[in-house]
Amino acid sequence: MALKYVGHSLPSKDAILKVTGQMFYTGDMQLANMLYAKLLLSPVAHGLIKKIDTTAAENMAGVVKVFTYADVPKVPYNSYIWYFGQDEPKTEYLLSDKARFVGDRIAVVVAESAAIAARAVRAIKVEYEELPVITNPLEALQGGQVAIHPGGNLLDEVEFQVGDPEQVWPGAEVVITDTITTPRTHHAAMETHACLAACSPDGQVTIWSPCQGVYGVRANVAEVLKLPLNKVRVIKAPVGGSFGGKQETLLEPLTAFLARATGRPVLLVLDRRETILATRTRTATKSVIKSAVAADGTLLARDIETIIDAGAYTANSRVIARAMGKKHFRLYRIPHMHYKATAVYTNTPVAGGHRAWGSPQVCAVTEIHMDHIARQLGLDPVELRLKNLVQPYDRDPLSGHSLGNARVRDCLHTGAREFGWWQKRERPQKNGRFRRGIGVACGSHPISYFSAHQDLTSMSLKMHEDGSLTLNTGLHDMGCGLTTALAQIVAEELEIDPSLINVMEADTERGLYDIGTYASRNTYVGGACALKVARKLKELLLQQAAILFKTTPEYLATGAGKIWVKGQETQSRSYGEIVAAAMLQNQVDFIVSTTHRSAALPVAYAAHFAEVEVDIETGLVQVVDFVAVHDVGKAINPGFVEGQIHGGVQMGIGYALYEEIKITPEGRPLNDSFKDYFVVNAPEMPEVRVFLVEKGEAGGPFGAKGVGEIATVPAAPAVANAVNNALGTNFCDLPLTPAKILARLKQG
Repeated sequence: MALKYVGHSLPSKDAILKVTGQMFYTGDMQLANMLYAKLLLSPVAHGLIKKIDTTAAENMAGVVKVFTYADVPKVPYNSYIWYFGQDEPKTEYLLSDKARFVGDRIAVVVAESAAIAARAVRAIKVEYEELPVITNPLEALQGGQVAIHPGGNLLDEVEFQVGDPEQVWPGAEVVITDTITTPRTHHAAMETHACLAACSPDGQVTIWSPCQGVYGVRANVAEVLKLPLNKVRVIKAPVGGSFGGKQETLLEPLTAFLARATGRPVLLVLDRRETILATRTRTATKSVIKSAVAADGTLLARDIETIIDAGAYTANSRVIARAMGKKHFRLYRIPHMHYKATAVYTNTPVAGGHRAWGSPQVCAVTEIHMDHIARQLGLDPVELRLKNLVQPYDRDPLSGHSLGNARVRDCLHTGAREFGWWQKRERPQKNGRFRRGIGVACGSHPISYFSAHQDLTSMSLKMHEDGSLTLNTGLHDMGCGLTTALAQIVAEELEIDPSLINVMEADTERGLYDIGTYASRNTYVGGACALKVARKLKELLLQQAAILFKTTPEYLATGAGKIWVKGQETQSRSYGEIVAAAMLQNQVDFIVSTTHRSAALPVAYAAHFAEVEVDIETGLVQVVDFVAVHDVGKAINPGFVEGQIHGGVQMGIGYALYEEIKITPEGRPLNDSFKDYFVVNAPEMPEVRVFLVEKGEAGGPFGAKGVGEIATVPAAPAVANAVNNALGTNFCDLPLTPAKILARLKQG
C-alpha cells in the first residue's frame, strides 16, 4: 500500500521561524531581573592557582558577584553522565583551583549586563605556579611525568578480541601495517554554547539548555547542588547545531548554581573562542593497524592499537574507547581480530562526542588501511571490500547480536555504478600540475543502545475535541526535523494531515522520559514509540466509535481522519466528532501513553565515493565529485535524509582536508577562531549526489534506520583515498593540508 506521508519530503515545522530569524534560541531569551555571566578561562595549560585578586572586578558598578573555586560546591562530577546512576570517573568541578588546559574554568563574573561582565573578567588578576605541560599522549604515559590528575595520566585501557590473531601472523601470505592519526576538531555549530537558569522561591531551579539529554543534565545538576531530582527542571531549548558538542553537561551546573546563589535568573553565553577552547572537541587518535591478508584479498586477521587523547578531563573518553573498539568488528568479516585502546590525559582541550562517537576515527583507520592493502595486492578497492564486507543478518562477533538488514554491499554496488567508478579507474593518470584521483570508503554506525545502556523512551498522545493532537515526548530535535518526522509517522498511522499534530520536546517536569539524543536512536527507537502510541490511540478511537455506532470495532473502517461502519461510508464521523461525543457521553479522555524499549542493535551502513583534483604546486585539494549511498531502511522524510547526508559530507571533507585544533608544545591553541580554524565553505563543496538503499529494518517505524551520524562517517577516508590515488602516496595523517602534501611531494 502506498504511503501518504511517510516517504515524502515535507518541510520542517520550524523552517519559517528559522529562516526569518524569529526562532528564539537560548542566547535570545530574556527574563525579568536577569543577570549575565562571563567565564574567566585559564591562559596557562598547567598550573596551580597561587592567588586570585578579584577586588577590581567586584568594585565595578554593575558587578553583582565574582565567584572562584573557593565560592562553589566542592563536588566532583563527570559532564558525560546522561542517565541517573551512571558510574563514570568524576574529575571536574564547577571552577578549578588547578588549570589543566588553556580554557579551564577559573572564575566567573555575574553582572547586570554582558558588557559589564566582560570588562570585569579582564580586571581579575590570577597568579599561577606553572607546571610542566604534556600535550603528547605517548609522553604522558612515560614514567616521571607530572601527573595531570592524582591517579596519574593513564585514564583507562580496554581490549576486545575474537579468534586468535597471533596464530595467523606467522603463516600469513601478506601482512600490512599502517599508523594512522586523526585530529582534534571543533563542532563548528552556528550556535555557540549557552544556558539560562532561574530559581523559584520554593528552591526549584529551572534550566533552559540546547542540550541533547535533559535527564542527564538533571542528574548532574542535582548531584552537584545536592538537590532532589524534582527540584531541578530542565527544558530543552531550540538548538542551533550540536553535532555532539552539546551532549554533555557543560554549563548547566554552574549556571544553576549562579541562579541559586544570586536569587536571580542568570544567562551564560560563550563566544566562539570560548566554545572552541572550553567545551569539547572530537577525540584525537593515533592507531597502529596490522592486517594479515590472503593473496586474493581475503582478510584473515587484524590487530588495532589506539591511543586516545582524552584531553584534560575524563568526560566520555573511557566509554568512547570501548565504543570505538566494538565498531571495528561490524564492517568486515574478519575471523581473528584484536583491539586495544589506551585513553590518556593531556594538557589539551577536553575530548568528547562529535558526530558518530568514534566512528569517523574508526572508519579513517580501517578504510585508509584497506586502500593500502588494495594497492599492495594490485586489487581494485571496490572488489577488495566486496570480498570482505558483512552480509545482511550477520552476527556481531563480539556481542552475538544480529547486525540487522545490513545493506552495505548494496550501497557499494549502487555507488560504484552512479559514480562511474570503473570508467574513472580506467582513465589515464595525469602527470601535469593538476592530478585527478578517486577514492571509496565504507562505514557503519549503530542506531540504538540495545544491550549497552538503557534504551527506552515514553510518549503520550492526546487527541483534542477538534481532532488535533499533541504528542508529548522526551526527545530532542537537534535541528534535523525530528518533530516533523514524528508527526509524519503518527499521521501515517492515523491517516490524518501531519499539520494537525503538535510534537512537544523534552521537559523533565512536563514531558516523558527518554535517555537522550545519542547513538542515532531518535528515528529507530523514538519513531517506533511514536508509531506504537499512535496505534494505541487508534484502538481507543475504534473502541469508542463502536459504542457510538452501536457495533464492534471489527466492523468499522477508517480513512482520512474519519470512521464509519463498513459499507456505510456516507455516514462517517470525523475523529474530532467521535472524541467530543465520547467525552460527553462516555466520560472518556482521549489520551494514551506507552513506553518503547529497543529489542535489537541494527547497524546503519554507507559507501562514499570521492573524486579530487590536487594542485601539486600549491598542495590544494578540490573535491570535484561526490556520491554518497546510504542504507537507511526507509526514509521517513527523504528531504531531511538528504540534508543530513549533505551536511555530513561537508563535515567529512573538512575532517579530511582542513580541520584541526592545533596545539603548541606549551599547550597553547593556535586557531581558536574561525579566522584561523578552517571549515569547508560553499565554494569548496562539490555536487553531492545522494542515493538511498531502502530495504527496511525490522523494529524501525515503517522499516526506518537512523542517518544523522553515519552521514559523515565514510566521507573523510573516501577523500583521503582519492588524494592517495591521485598522487601515488599513502597519506595516513589527517587532515591532508597543503603543507603536508607539498612536504610529501618534495620528499618524492
